[in-house]
Amino acid sequence: MLNYVHSFLRWAILLAGIWAVIRSLRGVTGKTPFTAADSKAGLFFMIFCDLQLLVGLILMFVSPLAKQGFADMSVAMKTPVLRFFTVEHEVMAVIAIALVHIGKSKIKKAATDAQKHKLGLIFFGLALVIILALIPWPFREALGKGWF
Repeated sequence: MLNYVHSFLRWAILLAGIWAVIRSLRGVTGKTPFTAADSKAGLFFMIFCDLQLLVGLILMFVSPLAKQGFADMSVAMKTPVLRFFTVEHEVMAVIAIALVHIGKSKIKKAATDAQKHKLGLIFFGLALVIILALIPWPFREALGKGWF
C-alpha cells in the first residue's frame, strides 16, 4: 500500500516541479514580477517532496527490498538493484529535497523579482533533474517498477 502512495506522489512531485520550473523560467525570460502563484508553485513542490520523504522513510523500514539491502551492505553494493534502492535512491532524494528547501529559503530572502525567479529556476531545476534520475522508471530495465 505504501509503495503505491510513494509511486503516486512521484507524479504530484513531477507536476509541481515542472510547474515551479516553468513559472521560474517564464519569470526569467519574460522579466515578470514574482507573484503569489510563483511562490505557491515552489511551496507545492516542497510540500509534495516532504510528503514523499516521509512515506519513503517509512518504506525504508518496512520494505523487504530495503531490509535485504541494509542487512548486508557488501552484497547490496555489488547488486545494482539493491544498491539503487538502499543507497542511490535515498541519497539523491535527500539532495533533491535539500535543494528545494534551500531554493525556497533563498527566494524568500532575495531582494528583487529577477533574483527570485533566477534562484527558483536554478534550485528547482536542479532538484527536478535529480528527481528524474532517482525515479525507477519502467524503461530502466534493471530497475523498472511500472508506471504506478
